[in-house]
Amino acid sequence: MSFLSKFFERSKSVSLDGLTDWHSHILPGVDDGVETLEESLEILAGYEELGIRQVWLTPHIMEDLPNTPAKLRARFEQLCQAYSGPLKLHLAAENMIDNLFLQRLEADDLLPIGPKGDMLLVETSYFNAPMRLFETLDQIKAKGYYPLLAHPERYNYITDFSTYKMLRDRGVRFQLNLLSISGHYGPVARQKARRLLAEGYIDRVGSDLHRIDHLDALGDLKADSETLELLARFR
Repeated sequence: MSFLSKFFERSKSVSLDGLTDWHSHILPGVDDGVETLEESLEILAGYEELGIRQVWLTPHIMEDLPNTPAKLRARFEQLCQAYSGPLKLHLAAENMIDNLFLQRLEADDLLPIGPKGDMLLVETSYFNAPMRLFETLDQIKAKGYYPLLAHPERYNYITDFSTYKMLRDRGVRFQLNLLSISGHYGPVARQKARRLLAEGYIDRVGSDLHRIDHLDALGDLKADSETLELLARFR
């Protein structure tokens, strides 16, 4: 078998049939994601075609986008009234670890994620860890939640894999962006994503979908056979 034959044999389409998308920005008009209800409905129709069954809508909450749970619940209700398809829709939020998050955490004014409502989807800057990161993670757990760290493969400040182990040992769970495995965010994120999967560190997967073209990228997603096997457990 030639080198090219081996290459094309290894690269296969990723099936999203039965998948739950744990990270998306398709609640319209609330952050840097989808802007209109019509676009949200078009994306949900695309999800149906891909075989996705459940979607967590996780709009940003941060100091620059100080969405309130009440506002997001109202907008989510509008979307649910407009959508009549088979997908199960759930509302949570992607929380930037900043001063606003600490205030909301103290007040328990949050949108948790998961069927038990026992996780908080959190993120940090891509370039620098927040001050007192580990103390904040302990505060999250003290409030009865597990931190679910969004797209851990994309943080440039994590350069040593032992950092991921340290976070895991402190009870942090990891949510992988599916497009990372195809190199959508660059070769470094791709390498980290594949190792995190291989090491069994990934707990949830998501699209992090912000725009309609991300839907096209999901439909075209390919991976090697080993990665396909590792992803199969999330369906």
